[in-house]
Amino acid sequence: MPIIKPISDLRNYNEVLKDVALGDPVFLTKNGRGKFVIVDINEYERLKASLKLMSLLAQGEQSGKEKGWMTIEEVEAELGTGDV
Repeated sequence: MPIIKPISDLRNYNEVLKDVALGDPVFLTKNGRGKFVIVDINEYERLKASLKLMSLLAQGEQSGKEKGWMTIEEVEAELGTGDV
């Protein structure tokens, strides 16, 4: 279950931070609406890496659609990993 707290709880930020755990962010609200999320630094780095990977995959897919797809043989030749 998500941890949701009013932003005013940051007056005692140690209490808010103790509830932050890997995979369990704390959601902060202002006037009853979601405003901020506090996440563990490892979770943040993982999310950033996932977004970057998804962006690169989307670029590759778009390139394949526009320029055509490579065969496995072409990829191996490009990387120099074919039969040695």
